[in-house]
Amino acid sequence: MPSLAILSTVLLLSSLRYGGGQLQVGFYRGSCPRAEDVVRSVVTGAFLSDPSVAPALLRLHFHDCIVDGCDGSILVRTPDGQQENRAFGHQGLRGHNIIDAAKAQLEFECPGVVSCADIVALAARDSVALTNGPSYMVETGRRDGFISSVVDALAVPEVSDPIEVLLIKFAQNGLSAQDLVVLTAAHTIGTTACFFMTGRLYNFRGTRRPDPSISPPFLAALQGICPPGGNGNVRLAIDNGSGHFFDTHFFSNIRSGLAVLQSDAALYSHPATRPFVDFYADSPSSFAQDFAVAIVKLGRVRALTGPLGHVRRACSSLA
Repeated sequence: MPSLAILSTVLLLSSLRYGGGQLQVGFYRGSCPRAEDVVRSVVTGAFLSDPSVAPALLRLHFHDCIVDGCDGSILVRTPDGQQENRAFGHQGLRGHNIIDAAKAQLEFECPGVVSCADIVALAARDSVALTNGPSYMVETGRRDGFISSVVDALAVPEVSDPIEVLLIKFAQNGLSAQDLVVLTAAHTIGTTACFFMTGRLYNFRGTRRPDPSISPPFLAALQGICPPGGNGNVRLAIDNGSGHFFDTHFFSNIRSGLAVLQSDAALYSHPATRPFVDFYADSPSSFAQDFAVAIVKLGRVRALTGPLGHVRRACSSLA
């Protein structure tokens, strides 16, 4: 299976030619020259205090873009509590305080210039780098949206979704089966909670039995961590054995029946995604290159530019 290294170069070079209201690398070069440095500094400081913020910020970027596009709507807290981040699939999202801290510094240096949506995208890039993942250039110039709806967020990919549903949800955002595999591998860092595991461990697809794709010894280990009626907030690494480093161990786990999340295991059950799991498990350099391409592509999903959005003064507010 060919690598997308050449495509990566083409995409990144073409982004330099964008102008006007389009996304482009270095969008704030003239209007707020230190924008990316400020975000990197805030994220690095937070990471040094708590390395778990890296996967949290990466997840925040995905969840922002996959619902109504990359518009910063995942950060909003509305008085009626009906904002996007209240959807079930968004449970456990965090890192808002880090985005808020970066925004506060940028508002001091460049009032009303840098969007919350761009801060989220930049923070994700820096989080990947801090966990030994690939470096890539972030296109900026996104504007913040005017809507944050829990109803819209019902379409977010869920860990319990069958692979066919995940493929459809990604396709609706212009993302391919390969993008699904590559972006799901962001789970190479971070943790999940037991309340996301109950169905898979004890009532898979309504069978009242565990997911048969789980290796029996690993099933026993997972059930020991997440017993019936236990504390649903107990956390466990999503990439068993390598939860702190951005690497291809995640794919090897899937092949060996050691996937933690149901949606991760499902990648090996479908002919559209299984070949990519096998390919990346054996080709770390290709995964690094292709992840960079896929996350740049994710960052373009229905991004608002020019007059289509605005720049919030506080990321938690739609105003």
